[in-house]
Amino acid sequence: MQLTAEITLYPNQADFIPPIDSFIARLNKYNDTVKVQTFPTATIVQGDYDQVMHLLSVEMKAHREEFGMGPFVVKFLAGYEAL
Repeated sequence: MQLTAEITLYPNQADFIPPIDSFIARLNKYNDTVKVQTFPTATIVQGDYDQVMHLLSVEMKAHREEFGMGPFVVKFLAGYEAL
């Protein structure tokens, strides 16, 4: 099943651009298995349900370990192909 996830990150620090850029770069490492497209207010990841959920789990944890707290807002649309 296809899954589309729309992700917005709100870093909890004054210099918020580096954590966002880092997270987007991490997601782009998966371009060979999922589609990733970044917009001004969110990044969309689309692909196989299990692959998308796994990569988000791995990369959200890595982000937390590197940058500390930063709320993610994610919309999951199962069975929908936005890209």
